[in-house]
Amino acid sequence: MDQEVYKVPTMAEMAASNETPEVLFWVGCAGSFDDRYKRVTVAFVKILNKAKVKFAVLGTEESCTGDPARRAGNEFTFQMLAMSNIQVLDMYGVKKIVTACPHCFNTLKNEYPELGGNYEVLHHSEYLQQLIDEGRVRPENGETFKGKKVTFHDSCYLGRANDIYEAPRHVLEALDADLTEMKRSKVKGLCCGAGGGQMFKEPEKGRKDINIERIEEALATGADTIAVACPFCMIMMTDGLKNKEKEDSVKIFDIAELVAQANGL
Repeated sequence: MDQEVYKVPTMAEMAASNETPEVLFWVGCAGSFDDRYKRVTVAFVKILNKAKVKFAVLGTEESCTGDPARRAGNEFTFQMLAMSNIQVLDMYGVKKIVTACPHCFNTLKNEYPELGGNYEVLHHSEYLQQLIDEGRVRPENGETFKGKKVTFHDSCYLGRANDIYEAPRHVLEALDADLTEMKRSKVKGLCCGAGGGQMFKEPEKGRKDINIERIEEALATGADTIAVACPFCMIMMTDGLKNKEKEDSVKIFDIAELVAQANGL
């Protein structure tokens, strides 16, 4: 495999050569450390390289945005993490950020300005739509998803928190997939059960786990592919699928992985 697709310059390297990237790719904790979501990071990097996007990452200078801490009620930790990140971003003069995590997206876009961190922040679904609309990314393997039924799960921090519903759907439609909506979708979509720090605690007793309920709705569409656009959703939906013992017949992918597949990457 061409190793060039894995070449990821850091902001420090760019600064040393007096270069300025189009965008900073904010990888996030899941994209850096979760084994499953690392594959999404690789897929997105491959797409950026194919589209000849001049981008960079912070590498070891990137810390958690502080979202889990704030959701769990630890405001002090959130502000410490946020201020540290803002200092690094401002040091490099970062203007535009793209991230595959809706939690990072929401925090960087809507909460960092409270502390003086003002940037143009895009979720990767928005950026992928832009690249497709500009013709910088075109699905080359047109038959990859033709006739395949795909359903999309809305992330709360992408949808309800930021009103982004159409961008990921436009990306999937560009792949010529048969997009089938769940009973509850868009503004009426059901949470995967991870938001607000819930992923890190046991569910309340006396009701069905939310991720099980949500995966049942996804399976009811008859889709053989469940598309997500959030690492937390990926984890919760995958666990729900294992509970239903459907891993062999139904697959869960991030939209970036599907775009990469459609381009033979």
